[in-house]
Amino acid sequence: MLVSMWSRENVELVQREFKEVFGGNPEVIVSAPGRLDFLNTHQDYKGLPVVAVGINLRTYVAARRVDSDYVVVGSANIREESEEYIDKFSIQNPVLLDKRKLFGNYIRAAISLLKSQGHRVKGVEIWIRSWVPIGSGLGSSGTLLVSVLAALNEILDLGLSPKDIAEYAYIAEHDVMGIPCGRLDQYAAAFGNIVYIETKPPYNVEVLPAIRGYFTVVDTGIRHSTADIHPVRQREIDEGLSKLLEVVPENIKALLGRRYWEPRWELLDLKLLEPYLKLLPEKPRNRILFTLKTHRSTMLAIKVIKGERISTDELAEALETPYEEVKDVMIKGDIGIIGKIMTYQHTLLSRLYDVSLPQIDTLVEKLISFGALGAKLSGAGLGGAVIALFERKDVAEEAVRKIVQLGYGARGWVVEVDRGVITHYKAG
Repeated sequence: MLVSMWSRENVELVQREFKEVFGGNPEVIVSAPGRLDFLNTHQDYKGLPVVAVGINLRTYVAARRVDSDYVVVGSANIREESEEYIDKFSIQNPVLLDKRKLFGNYIRAAISLLKSQGHRVKGVEIWIRSWVPIGSGLGSSGTLLVSVLAALNEILDLGLSPKDIAEYAYIAEHDVMGIPCGRLDQYAAAFGNIVYIETKPPYNVEVLPAIRGYFTVVDTGIRHSTADIHPVRQREIDEGLSKLLEVVPENIKALLGRRYWEPRWELLDLKLLEPYLKLLPEKPRNRILFTLKTHRSTMLAIKVIKGERISTDELAEALETPYEEVKDVMIKGDIGIIGKIMTYQHTLLSRLYDVSLPQIDTLVEKLISFGALGAKLSGAGLGGAVIALFERKDVAEEAVRKIVQLGYGARGWVVEVDRGVITHYKAG
């Protein structure tokens, strides 16, 4: 069950496929990890920090320069679906096509961005094979863009750092393609590990200490689109902010704004704001409550991950949980506390942000009943993946086996925390 998705066999497979399609060897093979949307889900587009986990389900890209004015890109995954798997476009005019799910649009966006930033782009051939399920809540588009940009960085000598690659990937997806994403996916793919990502300038990234235990991923098999979810929640937050500005005193008004990314969320006091939130319609009120409560619990989890002490009272208040129940969690140590925070955040995603489904809530409950210390959805929601944290590997493996066997998930993995972008091979 526990496999290395950046093994030599996978690199060799990508190399063989490139040669089969393009009639020669690639100059470079790189890969980037998928990610677990671990803590502070749905917060990156608000400018709040998030915590992601790079995992050993990776996207591989093989590439080489050619004497041409065209980019030719192919996808092994699309080929296996017996669909059109080659996209060819002019470097001079890398326009996006009006095909919503065309994988080539991501590469077109990357090339367009590089040109706009003054980089000289030459003809290239690119082959992609990904072990990150598309639309599964594991950051498939982010890892695709990061791995493609990393490959181009190598063969075109662009001189980009991992942070540059992450930011370019974000701009390509958000600005060029118009997808209302945050920076979590791209930065997680570039840096890997367990990372604390600040989503406001200068976008600092901190690698956090390893967490004892084992992460599992269960793919529900239910597909979703970030573009269908984020804009709706963002509009609902905007509605709530607009109404709040009409009723709050000046000292609170100074911390707010009219758009979802404008408030200084991290400075807003929930207790101070709650009397005014009661004046809002239910959905806008819940979206703002979600934002504040999820962030508060995330900052507590960061303390725990860094080895800082927290009190039982502090945890009980943050998780809105009875003192006696929290005492039992504290006995389990850091991993128990982190698991409890994961499940609490899933509850908020389900009840206050409405991005879960009955099937997903049931899957979370089943994983906990099978031994998980905590579980939550990963990604935009309304489908995708559920992640869980276990203390023991054998219990994690058995839980995933049962979940799939009983039909609560389509497939599942026990995953390893993995590195960011890796250059596996470079000619010369």
